[in-house]
Amino acid sequence: MFKIYNTLTGKVEEFVPHREGKVSMYTCGPTVYHYAHIGNLRSYICEDVLEKSLRYVGYDVKRVMNITDVGHLSSDADTGEDKMLKGARREHKSVMEIADYYTKAFFGDCAALNIKTPDVVEPATNCIPEFIKMIEGLLEKGYAYKAGENIYFDTSKLSEYYVFGNQNEDELKVGVRDDVEEDTNKRNKNDFVLWFTRSKFEKQALKWNSPWGVGYPGWHIECSCIGMKHLGEYMDIHCGGVDNIFPHHTNEIAQSESFIGHKWCNYWFHVHHLNDRSGKMSKSKGNILTVTVLKEQGYNPLAYRFFCLQSHYRKPLEFSYDALDNAVSAYDKLRKSALRLTEGEQGSVDEAAVREYKDKFIAAISNDVNTSSALTVVYEVIKADISNSTKVELLKSFDYVLGLDLLKPEEEKEESIDEELKAYVEEMIAKRAEAKKAKDFALADSIRDELASKGIVIKDTREGVVWEKTK
Repeated sequence: MFKIYNTLTGKVEEFVPHREGKVSMYTCGPTVYHYAHIGNLRSYICEDVLEKSLRYVGYDVKRVMNITDVGHLSSDADTGEDKMLKGARREHKSVMEIADYYTKAFFGDCAALNIKTPDVVEPATNCIPEFIKMIEGLLEKGYAYKAGENIYFDTSKLSEYYVFGNQNEDELKVGVRDDVEEDTNKRNKNDFVLWFTRSKFEKQALKWNSPWGVGYPGWHIECSCIGMKHLGEYMDIHCGGVDNIFPHHTNEIAQSESFIGHKWCNYWFHVHHLNDRSGKMSKSKGNILTVTVLKEQGYNPLAYRFFCLQSHYRKPLEFSYDALDNAVSAYDKLRKSALRLTEGEQGSVDEAAVREYKDKFIAAISNDVNTSSALTVVYEVIKADISNSTKVELLKSFDYVLGLDLLKPEEEKEESIDEELKAYVEEMIAKRAEAKKAKDFALADSIRDELASKGIVIKDTREGVVWEKTK
C-alpha cells in the first residue's frame, strides 16, 4: 500500500489512482528567466524520487512538466514585473533566447542531480490555443468576466475558494512570494487574470491574437491546460513547492474544476522550502546558490541530492556549508563502501535476502516517500551477513529510486583536450580577467555563464584560473 500526504485533505492517505496500475502526474516546472537555485531543485529532487518510487512499486507513470516562458509576473498574484522581460533586459537578449538558454541550463542541472526528465515537457508558448479554449469556456459558463480589457476569473462564483485545509486568507498569504498590489479592474480581490490584453507592459515581447484582442495569458491558466492536454480531465498527483499552494494551485483548481465540472486532481504533493540562516532561499532576495556554483567550489551535485534525501520532503531543510560538508563526508563513505562490494569474492545471490530487503525498502518509500528510512535500509544491506553479489544487486535496485550513483566508478579525467576547445576557453578566461580588472563584473559573470553552458567549469584559485570539462 503506497501512502502519501495529501495537502488537499491534510492527511497521509493510501494512494489510489484513477485508473488501476497507472499514474498521471504533473509537476509545476520552472519559469526560465534565470538559473534554478538549489532550493528550487530540492523540490525537483523530491518529485523525482516520488515518480521513481511509484515506478519501483509497479505503477506505470506518465509525468508532465510545463516550462513557463510567458505570463509569470514577479508576484504570483498577477502584479509586479514580468519575469521573462526582466531576464531579457538583464542580459540584453530576446525573451525566447533567455527561455532557451535557461531551459537548457535547468535540464543540465537536473542531469547533474540525476533527476529524470519527465515524459512530457511543454513550454507555455506552445499552448496558446488551449488557453484560449479554456478561457472561452469559463466565460460561457459565467466563471469569468472582461474588465479593463483583461479577462478575469470570478472567484465569487465558487462555493469554496480556499480548498487547501480550509485555511483562512491570512494564513494562506504565507505562500505569496511578493507583496500584492491592488488591481482596480477586479470585482473581488481574489480574482485573477486569465488573459491580459492591457497591462502596464505595453511592450510585452510575446503577444497573440485572441477573441478579446492581442495579448498574452496569465500564469495560472497554463498548468491547467497543459495538464489536461496530456493527462486528460482526471489527474492523480499534482506536485510543486509549498509556495505554490496559494495562490497558484488554489487558482488552478478553481479554473480547472469550473471548466470541466468535476474534481480534477485527487492528490497534491508539496515540498517544503530550503532555508539558509537568513530564511527561505529566493531569487528576489538575491540569496541563491546554483548547482554550477557548487561544482565550481568542488562539490559533487549528488552529495547535495544525498543531503536532501537525508531529510523528509515535508520538513523545511536548513542549508549551510557545514551541513553540506557533513553530507559530503557521509556520501563519500557510503559510495566507497558500496564500491568495495564489487571487489574480490562475490558469492551467489541470496534470493530470500533480496526479497527481504526489497520489502523493507518498499515499505520505506511507500510510507510517504520516507527517504531517510530508505537510506537506513541501504546501510543495513551493506552491513548485513549476506554475499557481496546479493548486496550489489540490492544496491543497484535501490539506486534506481535514490539516484546516488552508489556503484558508479570514479570517472577518470580525460588525458587529452581538444586543442580548439582549449584555445577558446583560454581566450574566454583572458577576456574575463580583463573584465574583472575593469570592474565590469556583469561581463565577467556572463563569460563564466557562457562557459558553464558549454560544460566548462572555471575555478579561481591562488595559482590562477583552472578549468575542466564536465560534459
